[in-house]
Order: sequence, then structure tokens, then C-alpha cells
Amino acid sequence: PGAVYHVTSRGNARQGIVADDRDRSQWLTLLAHVVDRYGWLCHAYCLMDNHIHLVLQVAEIPLSKVMQNLSSRFTRWSNWRHQKTGHLFQGRYKAILVDEDAYLLQLVAYLHLNPVRAGMTTEAGDYPWSSHRSYMGLEVVPWLSCDLVLGQLSRNIDTARRQFADFVSGAKGEGHRGEFHGAGSADSRICGEDGFQFGVLQRVQEFPVLRPDLVTTVSCVADYFGCEIETLKKPGQGRHRSRARAFAAWAVIEYSSGTLTELGALLARDVSTLSSSARRLERQVRKSADLARIQDELVVKLANLQA
Repeated sequence: PGAVYHVTSRGNARQGIVADDRDRSQWLTLLAHVVDRYGWLCHAYCLMDNHIHLVLQVAEIPLSKVMQNLSSRFTRWSNWRHQKTGHLFQGRYKAILVDEDAYLLQLVAYLHLNPVRAGMTTEAGDYPWSSHRSYMGLEVVPWLSCDLVLGQLSRNIDTARRQFADFVSGAKGEGHRGEFHGAGSADSRICGEDGFQFGVLQRVQEFPVLRPDLVTTVSCVADYFGCEIETLKKPGQGRHRSRARAFAAWAVIEYSSGTLTELGALLARDVSTLSSSARRLERQVRKSADLARIQDELVVKLANLQA
């Protein structure tokens, strides 16, 4: 109780979860209902076309129960409205426990900039399906809790909003931040400094979920593509080899304890090239069912490495 989570949930096979503004409004209505019913605090949200970001602070009811309720209710409504059947979301949601003192402000800004990073808008305030406009006082969302974040900046609400706007604007140049998705931590379920992570694990008496090392991760990807790591080192830009390297870079960012710098040394590639390949791949996955299928299958294999 009281824990703050960054929750993400993606569409099945990276397909869309909302078709229009009516779908988006219904999803927010259901979110408001579960926040009120279960006594949660929602500190931020961002509804994209094929995935959802939430910053939730839970009460007594476990996160899993409420997220299952929210997902199943929206799926039933969406299937009824669009005359479809089957799963809408890609398996289980992903939740990262966040150290609110160290990272909450940064995380909320990161969520609000998601449409900017995706090229959907140039300013966070121009996107109507995130909580940013509420933070700026431009609209009222009664079930949204802005006080904890804005209170970190100033006790005066107008001053806090100006400082928050400046903070978000200053973060526009930042790209993907792996720590908000479980990368770079001793335990991939927690975003926080070592002392925070140790304290959490000590309270629940668990050991960290160790992320696989660089070679194990890259070997997993190479094996999926039917080749060896040595093959990925070879010069040339054949489509199959380039795709495998792009997925290797993505896997290292999302699932490995290694870094892109180490991957660059392993594959004799420039780090900026690998980073660009990973970002380009994420954009392509949103548009290609074939690439989404490959990524989904790799997610299962990479997750099993941590089991």
C-alpha cells in the first residue's frame, strides 16, 4: 500500500487499442471508476494509439486485481462496440515500482512527452489524451492527483505549474529512458537508487530478478534469427543481418544488464548507429504486423532468460 508504479499495457501484437475519441473517452471513464472505487491515486496518464502509460499509487487492493478489472472491462466494451472477439491487450501489463522522491517528477514529464517522442505533436500541451493539460490548469480531471508532483516544485500552484512547464520543455530532447522500463537496475521491477531497491526487497523478503548479461541477450536474439554472434559482427548491410542487429540493440536496452557501448564493442559497431537502429525499429514495429510478431516472440524468449 502506498507504492507508486509506472504501468504500461500494449495492444495485442502491437495493434491499436483505441480507434477514435469515443474509445479514448471510454477508457478514461473506466480508469476514473477504478481509481475512485479502489482508493488509488493516479498521478499521470498518457493514452497512445497502441499502448497506455499510467503512474498509479496503490492502496490496499493489489495492482494486479485492479489492472485485470480495467483491462477486461475495456476489452469487453471495445469488442462489443467494434463487433470483434479475442484479446485486445498483449498479455499482462508491465509495472515498475518507482522511488517517488527521486524519480516521480521525471517520470511524469517523461509520460507527457511520449506523444512528442512519437512525432504526434511538437508540444506536450497540444496532446489531449494525457494528463499534461490538467497539470497546466487548462482542464479539470477530478480523479487525477497533481499535488504530489507539483508540490515538489513549489507550494504556490501558479509557480509550480510554470516550473513544471519549464521542466517538461527542458526534457524534450531526451529519448527513451530505460530506467523507467526496468533497465539498468539490479532488479528489473524497481526504478530507484540502490538503497531504495534494497529496502523494498528487504521488506518483501525477495531477491532481485537479475537481468541477463550482454552475451546471453545477444545470443538469444541471434539464435532466433538463425545465426551466430560472429555473423552479426561481419560487415555488410544485408536486410536479415541488419534486422537482427536492430533487435539485438533493442533487446540490450530493454532486457539486458549490458549497455549499448558494450554491444558496440562486441559487434564492432558505432553506438549511435545501434541506438538509431533501435529507435527506428520501435517506430517500424508500430506499423508492421510482421515486426510486431517478431518482437512479441522475442519478448517471451528474453523474459524466460530472467525466470
